[in-house]
Formats: sequence, structure tokens, C-alpha cells
Amino acid sequence: MKKVVICQYRLLHYRLGLFERLREICAQRGIMLELVHGQASPRELMKKDEGFLPWAHKVENRFWELGARDLVWQSFPNELCDADLVVVMQESRILSNYPLLLSRLWSPRKLAYWGHGVNFQSDAPAGLLEKWKQMMLKRVDWWFAYTAMTADILQRAGYPHERVTCLNNAIDNEAFERDLASVTETQLQAMRIAIDAPEGALIGLFCGSLYPDKKLDLLVATGDQIHKALPGFRMVVIGDGPSAKDVQSAARSRSWLKCVGVRKGQEKAAYFRLADVVLNPGLVGLHVLDSFCAGVPMITTAAARHSPEIAYLRNGVNGLLVDGGVDAYAKAVIELLRDKNALTALKRGALLDAKKFTLDNMVNNFADGIEKCISMPNKK
Repeated sequence: MKKVVICQYRLLHYRLGLFERLREICAQRGIMLELVHGQASPRELMKKDEGFLPWAHKVENRFWELGARDLVWQSFPNELCDADLVVVMQESRILSNYPLLLSRLWSPRKLAYWGHGVNFQSDAPAGLLEKWKQMMLKRVDWWFAYTAMTADILQRAGYPHERVTCLNNAIDNEAFERDLASVTETQLQAMRIAIDAPEGALIGLFCGSLYPDKKLDLLVATGDQIHKALPGFRMVVIGDGPSAKDVQSAARSRSWLKCVGVRKGQEKAAYFRLADVVLNPGLVGLHVLDSFCAGVPMITTAAARHSPEIAYLRNGVNGLLVDGGVDAYAKAVIELLRDKNALTALKRGALLDAKKFTLDNMVNNFADGIEKCISMPNKK
């Protein structure tokens, strides 16, 4: 039986379903999947977002703080050294990756990257760190790309396309879909009253962490213009984070803006059922799948520092990607809210794409890539 090891410097709770299902699928194909992970850095402990798998190999990470960055060394268990393939995260700060990369000079073991290709949120995309990442880009036997955007980056860099698996990164949205289905009309009516939304009023929703890359100042300025054009419009902001106080301050002088803090489970789902559009002018990541599952199109801006999941948002099909600043963004939202046929078409497109970007599809893509990788010769 072939042996494959996936290394995660820490195990995030939303990845538990992925690794459980992937292990089962690999076993069915005659492949033993092992997972190695460490623990969060001191700066990350407050997030409380780690998970546990009884079969995983937990090792002790070592961290060094370098300015705003954490460098990490993750030990590799001796009992897994006979692996046929090791998959590591493509992160320059994981120092323990480099001995594994060097070992390709003499070891028959294959090594693969799982990552974005570039740092989409880098403050210096042309800086030394990104140049170093680009230099190391092709020094592995296989690539597990987050989305088609990463696959395109690899192709432009000259990495062989036959050695790339596009995973279409996803999370398990089955619980969210059940929550959406359980929301009642009585609940929705009570929520309308709670946010002071007139009957038939259009509602925008922001759901996510509140920090500068989310362009929350643009969100508030856009809401001012939408409310002026559509006086019944209400905007609900779900979430918390470093910029929460700024949004709360804006809400105190704006009757149309409602900040409700963190909401989870059915309560979060109810707000998605209530909303007509998701307004997220800044960074878009994996949460775009929430809008798809709810059939509520997301509207964002082209200039934001998006994560690779922005590849899922197809302009004019399942959402809108707007060029320009506040005026252009507000105009696009107002025109969409006034055009019921266009809004209905985007909702339909979002629901259709929700069936494409699922955890099961990601698991199957991952297993297919693993199988192909271990059957091919090592990359020269």
C-alpha cells in the first residue's frame, strides 16, 4: 500500500471533514493517508480555531517571531519517512519545508505543494519574499492548486500543467444548507421588524471578519448612496474584528446600517435568507460559497486584494465584480436592486455554482491528484 503524508503546521477545525473523507477515499484506492500537524503560534492562539483528529500525528512546532511574521519549524515523524509522497503547504515561513525540498536530490520520495502560488494579500508583491516564493515554485513534483487562479499562475510560471491538480477549495456547507432550509417565514418577519425594514424593503448583507482589507469605509459610503436612491434599503453587518468599532460608530448616525455582531448556525442562515444581495467590496475568500448556497449574489470590487476563491465569482453570472470606486460600486448595486430579472438570474447562477464547489468534489479532486502523482515519475 502506498503511503501519503500531508503536513499542516496547524489543524484548522474547518479542515476536519476534508481530511476524514480524503482518508476514506484514499484507503478505497489502496493509499494510506497520514496527517502531520503542530499547534498554533502564540499570536494565533486567541483565534481558537484548531481541531482534533485522533489518527493524526501531532508534533511540537517551534516558532520565532520576526517582526509581524512568525517563522515555524515543524518536525517530521521518523515513522513516516518511508512515505511515497509528502504534501506541504506552500508557505515560505515554514522552515522545515526546505530540508524536504533539498532531499529531492537523493530521495525517491515525491514532494508536492498545496497552496495559492503567490501571496494575494502581500504588501510588496514585487518584493524579495515573493521573488523567493516564485523561485521555489517549480521545485516540487506536483502542485495542488487552491483554485483555477492558482493553476493559471503556475502555467504562466512554466510549471507543467499535467502535474497540477486544481482542488477548487471548499468547506462542508451541508450544515449551512440545513440551517437555510429550517428558517421560517415567521422568523424572517420578526427579523425585518428588528432591523426596522419596511415591507418589501431591499436588504444588503455583509458577513465576515471586520478588518481593513474588507474595505468597510467603501461599504458604508456605498450604503449612503444606496439608501439615498432606495430609502427603504437596510444593510446588516455580521461579524467582528479590528475594524468593528469603526462600523459601529458609522451605524450610530445611520438608521439604515445595523451591526449585529457574530452570528452562527440558523441565525446566520436567517440573515442570508432575508438578504437580497451580499455586499463585500473588499477581500473575497472562501465565504463566497455561503452566498452561493443561499442563492444571494455577492457584489465586490475588482481592485480588492482577493484570495484565490475570487475565481468562483463569475461577473454577471453568479455575482458582480465591479471596476472603480464608491460611485461605480454603488451604481452597480442600485441598478441590480432595481432590475428584478437581473437579480433573479444572478440568484439562479449562484445556486447552480453552489453544487460545483462542494467539499465532496474537492475531496475527489485531491484523491485523483494523489493517485496521479504517485503513479508518475519524479519531476526532473
